Amino acid sequence: MSDFTGKVILVTGGSRGLGKAMSLGFAEQGAIVIIVSRKQDSCTTLAEQIVQAGGQAVGIAANTGKIDDIDALVSQLKADYGRIDLLINNAGTNIALGPLIDLSSEQFDKMFQVNLRGPWYLASRIAPIMAATGGGSIINILSVAALRPPSYNGFYAATKSGLEAITKVMAQEWANDNIRVNAIAPGPYRSDLVDSSIAAIPGFEEGMRDSTLLKRIAETDEILKPVFYLASDGNITGTTLIADGGLTAS
Repeated sequence: MSDFTGKVILVTGGSRGLGKAMSLGFAEQGAIVIIVSRKQDSCTTLAEQIVQAGGQAVGIAANTGKIDDIDALVSQLKADYGRIDLLINNAGTNIALGPLIDLSSEQFDKMFQVNLRGPWYLASRIAPIMAATGGGSIINILSVAALRPPSYNGFYAATKSGLEAITKVMAQEWANDNIRVNAIAPGPYRSDLVDSSIAAIPGFEEGMRDSTLLKRIAETDEILKPVFYLASDGNITGTTLIADGGLTAS
């Protein structure tokens, strides 16, 4: 594993669930972690926890579904740090569970803005900063729904499939600037999104657990091993690492 000491790492959706685990994990490895989430309180609380434990972190409130918020965020980071070594596009939403014929265009627009447009726009603004400082790494967090779209979760699957496609294009277009772009497709991990699906859909928890070869829902911090792997220096780019307990192989 690479040495992340002193690396400036931006984690969107970084104050809870998988994002929180990644923020804590990189801070423990000596990185300077920028925790981004919609709510300042949750960002500040986690950043203070990291600092009290001897790490380096700052929390910044930004809605990555809003272009103006992203522009302000990037301007602040450029002024404060001058570089970003790793961007993890983790922020996501899933507000449209149900049959496609019952869903609304407003729900589609919201999910598109957060799950696809936001990661693209943020990465496209961070990439020039990375290029000017010798390169960097971008990791887009997908879902196995991108690879095996489930019924009643079509909008989520569509936006995550789109993010996988754009990951490959980012890798193609930015390779000459020494920017590696990869994705991780998590299966059932303990997270707010999974918990909301469990609450909304009868039998969802049992179904997710039993759909994996390992017959369990992974703990949140188990995401760290695949994330550290892709964040480490190497020649891997344009790929999707599936971390799903064997769900897509079952």
